[in-house]
Amino acid sequence: MAQGTTVLDEVKRRSAWSIFMGVLTAALGILLIVYPFATGAITTVFLGWTLVLVGVVAFALAFTSQTAGSFFVRLLLAALYGIAGIMLVAFPIQGVESLTLLVGALFVVRGVAALVEAFRLRPIDGWGWLLADALFTAAAGVLILAKWPSSTTWAVGTLVGASILVTGISRIALATTVHGGAARVAQAVG
Repeated sequence: MAQGTTVLDEVKRRSAWSIFMGVLTAALGILLIVYPFATGAITTVFLGWTLVLVGVVAFALAFTSQTAGSFFVRLLLAALYGIAGIMLVAFPIQGVESLTLLVGALFVVRGVAALVEAFRLRPIDGWGWLLADALFTAAAGVLILAKWPSSTTWAVGTLVGASILVTGISRIALATTVHGGAARVAQAVG
């Protein structure tokens, strides 16, 4: 019985830590939403450095090619990754504008694809959730594109912040459930 209590105490301790981390993550998400342009610029610079790194790796992998044609294609891709990354790092404001345009178009395409999928699943219970997601996503994409380039000041940063906020909230919800379950088991055992 002492062993079970130790395991339950460990579960409660870890879930409490997870709740704390969820609160910090959600707070970071809110901060990113409050400062969307800075968030967009930071995201753009991070993406730029990631593309530079991918370009370097792709350059190294080009030398493993079996044919000259494959080597030059890989070399061209490495150069494109590297140049795109350098441009995003050097010009983050213009990079945010480009990313905003890309995100808007991506949302429209994803919304249309999800709409088709929703109607394919129509007889199944819950298909309406997919339909609502499709309509919301497509509408968000249209809104971003219709307001571009002025949507640059909020779109990317707000979306990154919202994603981090939702991650924090879901962590809190899951950890709270685990913590409450452990507490109920402890009461039943004790």
